[in-house]
Amino acid sequence: MELYKPNTDRYHGMKYTRCGQSGIHLPALSLGLWHNFGDSDDFGNAKKMLLGAFDRGINHFDLANNYGPSAGSAETTLGKVLAGELKGYRDELLISTKAGYDMWPGPFGSWGSRKHIIASMDQSLRRMKLDYVDIFYHHRPDPDTPLEESMGALATLVQQGKALYVGLSNYNAEDSQRAFALLEDLGVPCLIHQARYSMFDRNVEKALLPTLDKSGVGCIAFSPLAQGLLTDKYIDGIPLNSRMAKATFLTENMRSDLVVGALGQLQELARSRGQKINQMAIAWLLNQSAITSVLVGASSIRQLTENLQALDHLQFSEMERSKIEQILAGVFLEKRQPK
Repeated sequence: MELYKPNTDRYHGMKYTRCGQSGIHLPALSLGLWHNFGDSDDFGNAKKMLLGAFDRGINHFDLANNYGPSAGSAETTLGKVLAGELKGYRDELLISTKAGYDMWPGPFGSWGSRKHIIASMDQSLRRMKLDYVDIFYHHRPDPDTPLEESMGALATLVQQGKALYVGLSNYNAEDSQRAFALLEDLGVPCLIHQARYSMFDRNVEKALLPTLDKSGVGCIAFSPLAQGLLTDKYIDGIPLNSRMAKATFLTENMRSDLVVGALGQLQELARSRGQKINQMAIAWLLNQSAITSVLVGASSIRQLTENLQALDHLQFSEMERSKIEQILAGVFLEKRQPK
C-alpha cells in the first residue's frame, strides 16, 4: 500500500481568518462530519474526503459526540485516519467536538450537567485516540442545569489539558453573553460560537452576531446550504434518496412556491457570476464580517471540490448584493432540529 503524502502546497490556496481575539486562524471552509462519516457509511470514501480536505488546506475537522450514525461512530472514523494516514500531522490539525445531545441511557447521557460534559469528553477522546481536542463545545443550553455548572465543566476540561479552547453552539444572544462572562471569570474565554446561518436562515443577524462581535468571539456557520436547499437539487422537484424525500431534516413544506421562486432567481444570479448556487451561498456567508469559517459537509470528493470552488469568486458587486437582498426578502425557514 502506497504511503499517504499530503500535498506540499496545501496551505497556498486556502484563506485563513483569525478567530475572535485569539491566536487561532481557521480555514475559510471547515469540514463537518455530521453526515457520511458514520459506521453505516463507506470508510474508504470517508477517508478519501478527510485526506482530500487536508490536501486542499482544510485543516479543521468538526465533530460531536453523537455524529454518525451510529452515535459516536464519526469520531471513531476520524480516529482511525488520525492513527493511520494523518498520524504525523496532528499538530497541523484543529479538531473540535461537542457534548449536549443524547448519547447514552439515563439522566447523564445528555444535556449540560458536569457529569455529562466530562464523561462525554473522555468517551470522545477514546474514540478519536487523542489526548486532547482543540475546541470543545457545549452543544446546546440546558434549561434545567445552572449555566455556572456547564461553563465550569468546560473550564475544568481546559485546566485538565483535554481541550485547548471552548465554544458554544445553538445558544441565543442572551445566554451566550452570560456564558461568556462566566468563562472569563474562570480564566477560560470562549473562543467561538457555532450557529446555523445561511441565506435562508438569518435569525442570528439580529442579536447573536452583534453580541459575538462585541465580545470578541469568532463565529463558524453550520448548515450554510440550508441542508441542501440552497443547491440546484430541489428547483425542479424532489429527487429520490434526497434528504427531503427521506424527510429527515428537510420536509416537503419547506419547498414552498416562495422558496422555489427565490431559488430560481438565485440560480440565475449565480450563473451570471460563473458559479453554482451552492458556491454563491458559501461566498455570500464568507462576506459577512462576523463569520470566521463556514462548515461544509460532503458525500464525495467531487462535492467537496465543488464547494471549495466558492473561494474562486468571493467578491460581490453592490448590484449583486442588492439583488440578493431583494430575492431573499420575505423568505424565512422555520427553525429545524439543531445538529
